[in-house]
Amino acid sequence: MPTKDIVMVVKKPHFTVKLHKALLEVDLKEGIKKKLEDVVEANSALRGSLGFLFQTVIPLDVPLKDIESVSVSKNGQVKIKIPLRRDITIPLKTNESKRLVDKMNELIPVEKERAARELLESEKARKEMEPRISETEAEAYRERAHPL
Repeated sequence: MPTKDIVMVVKKPHFTVKLHKALLEVDLKEGIKKKLEDVVEANSALRGSLGFLFQTVIPLDVPLKDIESVSVSKNGQVKIKIPLRRDITIPLKTNESKRLVDKMNELIPVEKERAARELLESEKARKEMEPRISETEAEAYRERAHPL
């Protein structure tokens, strides 16, 4: 993610939380988990296939559009609910948690709306292209069936 889209950063001794306009990043600073996190995040195939398994050991980046809800727990930690994934708890001070949650609650609906709009535009473009794709496939079939 480009650094220009960073909305908020919270630095802690063992991890850093970066809130982007469309993504929440929780990055470890050191140790074996940090190395594992770097490998998983660098390889999109690993992230997709093994990400579910690793999410219990290392935090992975979370697109805001995928977050169901975010709140501050009774003990002041950030609680993030994500469908089909393990919930994330970020241990921050209460004032940091409240600032992060407030900002995320502003950004999540905007990002969900943007993602929904992109999906609709994509489906519309696919429907517009369908007749051309069918025509091209039919032409290719005719050429294979009846070569000159």
